[in-house]
Amino acid sequence: MRAESTNGDAVGAPTRRVRAGTTVDDLHAALAQRIVDGVYQPGQRMSQEQLAAEFKVSRTPLREALQRLEADGLLVAEANRGMHVAPIVNSQTEESYALRLLVEPPTIAAVIDAITPDDIAAMTTALDDMRRHRNHSRNFQRAHQEFHDAALVRYPAQFRDLTMSMHTRIHRHQSVYLSHQRTPDDFIAVDEHLLRAITARNAGSARRILEFHLIDAAVGLVLDADPDHAFDSLLTALRGRDIVIEHDAAGHISRPAPIYWLDSDPVLPDTVTSNLELRYPPGREPH
Repeated sequence: MRAESTNGDAVGAPTRRVRAGTTVDDLHAALAQRIVDGVYQPGQRMSQEQLAAEFKVSRTPLREALQRLEADGLLVAEANRGMHVAPIVNSQTEESYALRLLVEPPTIAAVIDAITPDDIAAMTTALDDMRRHRNHSRNFQRAHQEFHDAALVRYPAQFRDLTMSMHTRIHRHQSVYLSHQRTPDDFIAVDEHLLRAITARNAGSARRILEFHLIDAAVGLVLDADPDHAFDSLLTALRGRDIVIEHDAAGHISRPAPIYWLDSDPVLPDTVTSNLELRYPPGREPH
């Protein structure tokens, strides 16, 4: 069990230590992982004195690592109170998914020919791991991340950095709220479609499937945390992508929500998850 001091500072966290003489990058990665995994809880104060002693580093690299974590949105600085672990805010998770929806689907379509057979093999292995760990949320989550990371390496550098930052914020939220019983099977089914599209070098299908996957994940994760959440940024991104999802005037979405693309194509016909029901646009149903 992790011990805590009486003022809420973390001590003796049960994850691997970083070697003395570590770089700022190593410190940043180690601390970020602890925050994402929930070792450091929202609101917890990050004592520089304790962290410097634990990691056996000077205050200078530690301070820079903490500043990076603040830029990542994982820490917040308060006047006269130092740095604390940032809260998990549902609207920020929604915004991260909205940004991913605008960036990732067109990017995966653009780089699809650069995805190598080794990348596809890595995705296949990760998908197998998702199936094997469908009943173990932490291992399933890790395998799901590895599935998408295999293609992420082909993104342009700035696209990749932006996407990884959004992944980190979402991953932290998932560590707390990824609990819906059908989520693993929903993710596996859609990722199978995505892998087939990438293997076939079908850019249009890969883009559409990834759009569906991101919307499905966003609606599920946000509503699992707050069933009464009123969506805003995600709906803006959907309008920008010519995607229509059923919602009320205040932005509330009821699951499974009917959804369709204005430029409909039969990439995912008759698909229903816990969160979405894919339909054809009105007047374009197949006869």
